[in-house]
Amino acid sequence: MTLFERIIARQIPADIVFEDDQVIAFRDIHPQAPVHALVIPKKPIPRIGAASADDQALLGHLLLTAASVARMLGLAENGYRLVMNHGPHGGESVPHLHCHVLGGRPLAWPPG
Repeated sequence: MTLFERIIARQIPADIVFEDDQVIAFRDIHPQAPVHALVIPKKPIPRIGAASADDQALLGHLLLTAASVARMLGLAENGYRLVMNHGPHGGESVPHLHCHVLGGRPLAWPPG
């Protein structure tokens, strides 16, 4: 069971900012920006490259929820970044698909 599955199951506490039947969003415990939340599907998909065509509706819901969470957290006016990591070189640390919502300051490019 991944760390995120344990958060979904309420075995580990989290600062939850949104939840519905498909996804959950919570503040990152090691924020990389003044505002840093994670939006994760409740279905355990290891990473974006492991998603299938059957996950299309869930992935759309995940992205729309990430935008909604950004608005809820006050990021819409000045902008924000959505990030998904895939594999060790991509910065993946938990093998459960998740979208980072980052904002609250200007974000540099390129990100790495």
